[in-house]
Amino acid sequence: MSYINKKNKYMNTKKTHIKKIVRKSTRSGTKPSHDVLRYVPLGGFEEIGRNMMFFEYEDEILIIDAGIQFPEEETPGIDYIIPNTSYLESKKEKIKGIIITHGHYDHIGAIPYILDKLGNPTIYTTRLTKEIIMKRQEDFPLSPKPVFELVTGGETRQISKNFAITFFDVIHNIPDGFGMILRTPVGNIVHPGEFKFDYDTNGKPRGLDVWEQVGKEGIHTLMLDSTGAEVPGYALSERIVEQELEKLFRAAKGRIIVGAFASLIDRLTEIIKIAEKLGRKVAISGFSMKGNLEIAQRLGYIKFSKGTIIQLDEIHKYHDDKLLILCSGAQGESNASLMRIVNGEHKQIKIRPGDSVVLSASVVPGNERSVQTLKDNFSRQGALVYHHKMLDIHSSGHAPQEELKTVMRLIKPKFFIPIHGYYFMRWRNARLAQDELKMKPENTVLLDNGVVAEITKDSIEITDEQVPAFYVMVDGLGVGDVGEVVLRDRRTLAQEGMLVIITTISKQSGRILKNPDIISRGFIYLKENQDLLDDIRRKIRGILGRAPKGQTVDADYAKTLIRDQIGQFLFNKTERRPMILPVIIEV
Repeated sequence: MSYINKKNKYMNTKKTHIKKIVRKSTRSGTKPSHDVLRYVPLGGFEEIGRNMMFFEYEDEILIIDAGIQFPEEETPGIDYIIPNTSYLESKKEKIKGIIITHGHYDHIGAIPYILDKLGNPTIYTTRLTKEIIMKRQEDFPLSPKPVFELVTGGETRQISKNFAITFFDVIHNIPDGFGMILRTPVGNIVHPGEFKFDYDTNGKPRGLDVWEQVGKEGIHTLMLDSTGAEVPGYALSERIVEQELEKLFRAAKGRIIVGAFASLIDRLTEIIKIAEKLGRKVAISGFSMKGNLEIAQRLGYIKFSKGTIIQLDEIHKYHDDKLLILCSGAQGESNASLMRIVNGEHKQIKIRPGDSVVLSASVVPGNERSVQTLKDNFSRQGALVYHHKMLDIHSSGHAPQEELKTVMRLIKPKFFIPIHGYYFMRWRNARLAQDELKMKPENTVLLDNGVVAEITKDSIEITDEQVPAFYVMVDGLGVGDVGEVVLRDRRTLAQEGMLVIITTISKQSGRILKNPDIISRGFIYLKENQDLLDDIRRKIRGILGRAPKGQTVDADYAKTLIRDQIGQFLFNKTERRPMILPVIIEV
């Protein structure tokens, strides 16, 4: 059984491991009773990305985030993976809004695919995030035009009868991110979005007063991003990152090519400012990166001197030591700028010996091999490659252990739910709460995608109810039409190859009229395996020659026989299972 199949099967049968109480829900499929808030994560619990969750109270539903997950090795050919919204689609008239915490694609990327299915509810978010969403919507002309309500840190917004939200500003690696206090009938629940601490020149964290104020609100449940829960200590200050980047840029003799996340607007801004300081022109390669910077500049979040940014087709006008090129694709994505450059497929940029390639990004789990390929191939072509393990040129946007513990101490919740990340990350976050706040294990609640939790004023109870949370895959224009069967076929083709067997038979007698033609792709090299081909042909003649005299063999039945028996024959011979595609031609 494949990993994806195992995972989807597991997601429909799993139980949580650190629990409050596990019991059968008496309200499955019915209207919840008063004073019970239902909470369900639809994505982001068990993976990095695909972040989406919702709260349900009586006849009202509030959704937080709607992100994508990038494909895995087990999902060949897939563009994105998005949350399963089938439960919400059946109750779309109850949805009161979608809260989008910040503008990263793992929090906004699914919006064009699900908005219409959910009845186009109002999206509550900040100015920058709204503009990034609208820029992405340009690629989806058939998607409905989103309806926005803009919010700012410090304000409280009554979303519906039972849900009010107080927003507060947080530091992430993209401007305009926020956390929130959800004011619900069962108590105040804190969802901080994704955050890290900012530090002054003396290394002291700034902005702790925000968390202190939140802690005074009497918090029922605290949710914390778990992406950095395995990382000890404090986040690296962005001031140090800027200093290290400037030293690196000063020492560079040729062109500087910087790879970073397209949404890392704060870092990209600082890189451009350093380039200005050093007298380098900046060209941008990457549609999303260029679009995000243009939006941030238009809204006044960033400012550059006129003439700093040049077009890519102008880079030949400048000496190498006067150029810095910002590129998307630091994760080794196949169609992104860095991969096209290293493969020699980029129209304007070819690697030259002496170019400095700076990867100012950490490696997202699962992308290690593609990033290694980038580094290897840039080095082969004479570039000088620098990455975050060599120098302090990247700081994560996710709070590590000491910052997570500081927030826990300041907020002092009754209950704690780790969010965002693989199970081990969330388990580690739960252990931090148990160690730091001496919380009882039963008050640190670990959920998985699709698990329904019922929150009351005095408890969080995990039911055995599940809502659909298995992968919905986007492949080109198709959404959800690639399932496990298609993925299994793709993996078989990639791992075992295929064998096409073309057999011509007589309509009247059912006899084989000529030797079957055999085509192999990715299985064997035909010229070197004549003996095996002869064995296959003899086997086919044996299969189709078993019909009683005077009776013909049904073509579909014959295909099934060939597929099953030749497949087993080849496995016995080679211990491999290529995809067998029989073709019967009747003449």
